[in-house]
Formats: sequence, C-alpha cells, structure tokens
Amino acid sequence: MRLLIADDEIEIAKVLRAVLEHNNYSVDTVSNGTDALDYALSGSYDGIILDIMMPGKDGLTVLQQMRAGGVTTPVMLLTAKSELQDRIKGLDAGADDYLPKPFAITELLARVRALLRRSDSYTPDILDIGNVSLNCSTYELSTGKEKTRLNNKEFQMMETFMRNPERVFSSDELMEKIWGWDSKAEINVVWTNVACLRKKLAGLNATAEICSVRGAGYCLTERKTA
Repeated sequence: MRLLIADDEIEIAKVLRAVLEHNNYSVDTVSNGTDALDYALSGSYDGIILDIMMPGKDGLTVLQQMRAGGVTTPVMLLTAKSELQDRIKGLDAGADDYLPKPFAITELLARVRALLRRSDSYTPDILDIGNVSLNCSTYELSTGKEKTRLNNKEFQMMETFMRNPERVFSSDELMEKIWGWDSKAEINVVWTNVACLRKKLAGLNATAEICSVRGAGYCLTERKTA
C-alpha cells in the first residue's frame, strides 16, 4: 500500500515515514500544499495524510481541489487544530478521518488501517492466487504447510502483483510505486527483488509465477498444471 504524507514539520514527517515504512507501507513525503496537490492528482496513492497548516496551499484547499479533480483517495487530516468547527470544516471538505496532534503512534497506525479499508481497492489481508497465499499482516508467503517471510520491499512488490493478477507492471511503475519518486535507488533493485521472489516461489513449489513480458515488464500469473 502506498501513502502520501504532506506535513511542513519536516521532523514529524520523517518520523511518520520511518514508522509507516517499518510497517511495510510505501511512503512519499512533501512539505507544502502545492506539491501535495500535484502528487495527489497523480492518483497513485492508496491513502493520504494531510496537515492543514502548510505553505503554498493549506490542507483544506488541497483537499477541496483534490475532490474537485476527481481524486477519491481516502484522506486523513493530521493537524494541531482540534476544535469542533475545524473538524467539521475538514470533514465537509472531503476528509475521511481527522487526527489532532499530539497523537499516539499506535492510534495513527490503527487509523491508517481503517482509512485504507475505505479505499475502493481494499481487499482482505489474505491474498491468494493458485496455491499461494500472502498474509498481509505477517508478511508471509505460503503454500500449504510451507511458508517464507518476505522483507519489506519483497512484500510490497508481491502485494502489488497479488492485488493485480495478470496485470503487467513495467520496471518504472514498480520503481515508482514501491520505492517512490524521491528514491535514490537504481532500477536494478526492481530486477533483484523480482529474482528473489521468483526464487522463493520456486522454493514453495508455487503454481503462481512472475512472468516477464518482453518490452513491457512483469506480471503474476497462475501456472496451469497438467
């Protein structure tokens, strides 16, 4: 799952990013409302966390323009403003949730999970294709009694494939979705993680496989058995 955090308090944004990435989310961060709107309009996020008080455009303006632009991504407002009228304005502008600062990290994570359940793309925590299951809570890939635990990026890539079986993803799409626009990683990390996942699927005797589509990218398909 990919999240966007828009907060002009750089240290808070860094902490939130670290916590969310530790919990296997892919995260982009921006520090002003103008960038927040540009990123949000890309339509490539599963959830957005918006601070209200930001330079460029305030969070409420960003939210209103997002909704006017047809972006339906679930949004949580994260702000120091906690008065009733401010909460009402935020919800009326199109927010799905509202969490005032300061907050407990455990509550933030719970609210993020709830926020993502409101997404049109929400699916259960157990994903299946062929004889393979991916547990999105434990990050384990399994076939019957055999299982293996995936690292952070392997999990995000496998989740992307399993939520979109048969869909072809280019290396650039996977790079952007999992490592983010501001990543300093090289494109070969995509190839490395695909190779690792293929090895783990083979070790589990999986009937699902990651196929290469010449000139296009990769897709997850179920291998037909005789």
